[in-house]
Amino acid sequence: MIVLHLNKTDIQGGAARAAYRLHLGLKNISVDSKMIVDDKISDDPSVNGLVGKVNKVWSRFLPFINEIPLKFYNWEGTPFYTGCIGRNIAKDGLLRQTDVINLHWVAAGFLSIRNISILAKLGKPVVWTLHDMWAFTGGCHYSGECERYVNSCGSCPQLNSDKDGDITRRIWARKERAYEGLNLTVVTPSRWLAECAKRSSLFSDVRVEVIPHGLNTSIFKPINKSTARSILNLHMNKKIILFGATSSTSDKRKGFSFLHKAINNLSKIIGNLKDYYLLVFGASHSKNNETFPFGINYAGKFSDDVSLALLYSSADVFVAPSLEDNLPNTVIESLACGTPVVAFNVGGMPDMIDHKKNGYLAKYKDVEDLSQGINWILGDENHRKKLAEAARNKAEREYLLEVQARRYIELYEELI
Repeated sequence: MIVLHLNKTDIQGGAARAAYRLHLGLKNISVDSKMIVDDKISDDPSVNGLVGKVNKVWSRFLPFINEIPLKFYNWEGTPFYTGCIGRNIAKDGLLRQTDVINLHWVAAGFLSIRNISILAKLGKPVVWTLHDMWAFTGGCHYSGECERYVNSCGSCPQLNSDKDGDITRRIWARKERAYEGLNLTVVTPSRWLAECAKRSSLFSDVRVEVIPHGLNTSIFKPINKSTARSILNLHMNKKIILFGATSSTSDKRKGFSFLHKAINNLSKIIGNLKDYYLLVFGASHSKNNETFPFGINYAGKFSDDVSLALLYSSADVFVAPSLEDNLPNTVIESLACGTPVVAFNVGGMPDMIDHKKNGYLAKYKDVEDLSQGINWILGDENHRKKLAEAARNKAEREYLLEVQARRYIELYEELI
């Protein structure tokens, strides 16, 4: 069996890392798995990226070209992909050799809506692993509180549009035509995203399966806290609160402002926080210059798994206050490293966090409850150790890379 994964990049960003891990998981159990990406960063020979200066320059311009239609609206700058222009890779030899095509995150100028429809002509099963909502919306990657994607979009709040026939309605209609004749099966990592996909009329007749992400638990594993802190040159005797994601402080969806409020509220609960410390990765600063009642370290970007495992292991708690999220890698990684997680009860968070067993699920956007959750975990060291053990057990039980890979193989074989 030959499986071909298509993603914008191979290892940069959450969706890319998840797609690449699946690719490696399949290879580890002797599946002939390959990737085609628009922007190759790794040196993995099984990943095929663009070659030539012209291709690479053009790749940088495509995302901006896709944004041109949005200039006619009062667009809020939220993640949005029109899918109007991309790359036609249908003639690539790998596509003709493969038995199954597995789409992942193909936005940012990689595949247009038309490029996706051309795949139907190859007559091969197409599995689309969704990492956000874009596949069934009129262009947004996360819809917020808007549910117009259920029918046909239009009057898009992210574009501040009051016209039913705006660009989101036209993008939605192009997707409806593109999916006709496509032998498509959708996979979502979280139950929440599966329910969203099923509600969309674009996928009303499409099979939707839930297969969680997997990761290498021999890399993401508990490391002695003192050792991890020594390697990273962190405080040895403080309680470290960890927060991080891609664009962690600038992406509003990741909830850094809510973490800021929760920590300030924590000072009201506990009082003196001189023994606490906040460690942030995924950003080197915050443009809003938030003030905290204790020290903060913006550690910047970490791209390799070993360094990330050290980060999680150095922390006493990981906080993921996302306002919308699918099944973020960061939460799974933290659990695998034995670090309990506090998050809002939203999206795929309840799939991973068992309330008061391996972490804490706070009420949505409830800052006081979020701070109570942080305090609940950090307040008792023996209690925290039990949570840490449960977190590791959850990862070993549900997020092993081999388990994920075998579930995909079962699906591929059935479709073939």
